[in-house]
Amino acid sequence: MTGRTLVSSVLPDTVSEDLAYAEVYADPPGLTPLPEEEPLIAKSVAKRRNEFITARHCARIAMGRLGVPPVPILKGDKGEPCWPDGVVGSLTHCTGYRGAVVGRAGAVRSVGIDAEPHDVLPDGVLDAISLQEERHEIAALPQGLHWDRILFCAKEATYKAWFPMTKRWLGFEDAHVVFDVDPSGRGAAGVFVSKILIDGAALSGPPLTALRGCWSVERGLVLTAIVL
Repeated sequence: MTGRTLVSSVLPDTVSEDLAYAEVYADPPGLTPLPEEEPLIAKSVAKRRNEFITARHCARIAMGRLGVPPVPILKGDKGEPCWPDGVVGSLTHCTGYRGAVVGRAGAVRSVGIDAEPHDVLPDGVLDAISLQEERHEIAALPQGLHWDRILFCAKEATYKAWFPMTKRWLGFEDAHVVFDVDPSGRGAAGVFVSKILIDGAALSGPPLTALRGCWSVERGLVLTAIVL
């Protein structure tokens, strides 16, 4: 994994040997799903097919970097990706981006990543996805960034990290996201904490009370990641 990638800017260095990732900024021509995956997208429009296929292509590249052979990545009851034994991971896609991060289950508890275009949310969406306190807090953050979109992106990553460990829904109102800018001065990047406001009991391990992650804005994209 040579060279700097967008997703690497939001991943911790401390678990690098047990974490792998892959990303692309356009759909490579000629990609096809594995036969077991085709029924999941048989009736999907071309855009949705491309997102599905390329994100899973990235996932298999990432798994290969952990020594895991390519396997179908199906979907669970809530639409979540179903990873092979010994693997945890997360997928994301938006216009101009497809990515996957996977980890060894023995070393990484869960992963949640999300990518969004760095643009203002559509009218009414911020009120629907945020707490009043969060709206007040992001209004006081440095100007020049679409904090509403960064907040949405952080909440999506929070849910993706939460669900595999609990198998329970986490509503937008069930986590309070607090941002900080990067003290190292990298610019449009920093950290956040998602404070869980409901019972955080997990299927195994300690309860989930606060999920810590990183955010970055670069090349017109917002990326967020939580690695536990």
